[in-house]
Amino acid sequence: MTKTLPLVFEAPRRGQPPRHWADLTPAERREVVESAGHRAFRARQLSAHYFEGLRTDPAEWTDLPADVRDDLANAFMPQLLNPVRQTMCDDDTTVKTLWKLHDGSLVESVLMRYPDRVTMCVSSQAGCGMACPFCATGQGGLQRNMSTAEIVEQVVDGARRLSRGEIAGGPGRVSNVVFMGMGEPLANYKPVIGAVRQLTAPTPDGLGMSARGITVSTVGLVPRMHQLASENLPVTLALSLHAPDDELRDELVPINTRWNVDEVVDAAWEYAKATKRRVSIEYILIRDINDQAFRADLLAKVMKRRGTWGWVHVNLIPLNPTPGSKWTASRRRDEDEFVRRLEARGVPVTVRDTRGREIDGACGQLAATEK
Repeated sequence: MTKTLPLVFEAPRRGQPPRHWADLTPAERREVVESAGHRAFRARQLSAHYFEGLRTDPAEWTDLPADVRDDLANAFMPQLLNPVRQTMCDDDTTVKTLWKLHDGSLVESVLMRYPDRVTMCVSSQAGCGMACPFCATGQGGLQRNMSTAEIVEQVVDGARRLSRGEIAGGPGRVSNVVFMGMGEPLANYKPVIGAVRQLTAPTPDGLGMSARGITVSTVGLVPRMHQLASENLPVTLALSLHAPDDELRDELVPINTRWNVDEVVDAAWEYAKATKRRVSIEYILIRDINDQAFRADLLAKVMKRRGTWGWVHVNLIPLNPTPGSKWTASRRRDEDEFVRRLEARGVPVTVRDTRGREIDGACGQLAATEK
C-alpha cells in the first residue's frame, strides 16, 4: 500500500510555490520517495528523467510501472512555470519567455544562441526591491522571492527545447547561465545558491554544468558577496556598478547609500582573490548621465587602486530603453570615447552585444506590458 506523501510535499505555506524535485538534495529525494511507499532507487530514476533526459511527461518514464507514473509526477514535479507569451528575434536564436507563477506573479527568462554557446538569462525574484530608476523591474517593486526549483525550471525548459531541436540552429545544450534577469540574486541568497548547486551537480543529480559557465550578478550586497566567496563555487561574480562615484551611484543604484563604491569594489576584489575568478564590472551606459569621458577616467582609477588588471574586466552595456523612460542609450561617439579612455589606461573592456531590443528585451519589460 502506498503511504501518505511526506510532509515536505504537503500543501505549501501561503504564498509559497509547491515543493518540487529540484528543491531537494539527492538524500532528501530518496527520503521522500521512500516515505511515499516506493523503493529508494526510484529517486535516481526520477532524477535521470528530469535532469538528464529532460523528461517531465510521465508517459515517457517507461522504466517505471505505468500505474505509479502519474502519482509520482503529481507529487514531485508540479508545474511551476506557465508560459504567458513568447517573443523571438535574431533569426529566432533569441527567445524571451514571460512566465506566470502559481500565485500570478510574472517573471521572464531569455535564451540566446550564439555560434559557440547558448546562454540563458534567468530571473531569481518576481520583481526587484533595489529600485534602480533606469530598470523596468526595479520600478515595479518586489513581489516575492523565487524558489530554487522555479529558478532551475527556467534552465530546464531551455535545455529541453534545445535538445529537441525547437530553437533555430538545431539540437544543442545550455552552456552558460547568467543570473541577470528579474531580481537581485544575492537578496534571494539561499534559493539562488541552491539553484547553482542543482545546475552544477553531476548528472543525474543535477544538470552537470560547469560552475565557470555561471555568472551571478549583484548591485553590491557586500555581506553576501563575502559569503559567496566562501561557497567553493567558482562562478563568475558580476558587479553592477554603473557609476564610479558615490554622488551619481547613490542616484542610479540606491543601495549605494548603504555600501558605497569603495566598499563594493573592495568586496569584488576580495572575491577575485579568494576564488581566482575574474570579476565582471557591469556598467550600463546612459546618455549624458554616466557616459562622460571624465567618468571613464575615474572608473579606471577606481579599478587600478585594487591592484593589477588581472582581477577585473569592465563590461559596458548600451542601455535598452524602456517605453516612456527619460533614460536612453549613449550616443555612439560617447560610447567609443568611453571605451578609448579605458583602453588607454589598460583596463580590459568590451561592449556587450545587446540583443532583444525589438522584443522588449530589457529586464521586466514584458512583465510590465502584460500588467
